[in-house]
Amino acid sequence: MSATAPALPSVLFVCVHNAGRSQMAAGYLEALGAGRVEVRSAGSAPADQVNPAAVEAMAEEGIDLTAATPKVLTTEAVQSSDVVITMGCGDACPIFPGKRYEDWVLEDPAGRGVESVRPIRDEIRGRVVELLESLGIEQRAS
Repeated sequence: MSATAPALPSVLFVCVHNAGRSQMAAGYLEALGAGRVEVRSAGSAPADQVNPAAVEAMAEEGIDLTAATPKVLTTEAVQSSDVVITMGCGDACPIFPGKRYEDWVLEDPAGRGVESVRPIRDEIRGRVVELLESLGIEQRAS
């Protein structure tokens, strides 16, 4: 007999452009969750590229977002996620019964330099740590 591994909890981070907040949150969850969480991010109106200041701020934390690309929010991404975390995307995110929704009110890093993005990054890290705890997942040191 073979035992089936339990499904990993899945989290979707959504913001408008999928270029800053949601990318930083996904980067932290991937790093701190260390493969114990399925991580997705998307935007209701994705940008052409990830915010360079967000990439730089995350690099300071040892998290590489250089290969990340903004993705469009799909109904399928929401349906296949256990937790959906929105960050200023308003009503663009479809709501499905049985999902856990959270809205993280965070400043938008768009158009800001790395000095202004660092406090947003640090707040996101704290929220990701709390999210991992709420999912019963011990964070790994980054």
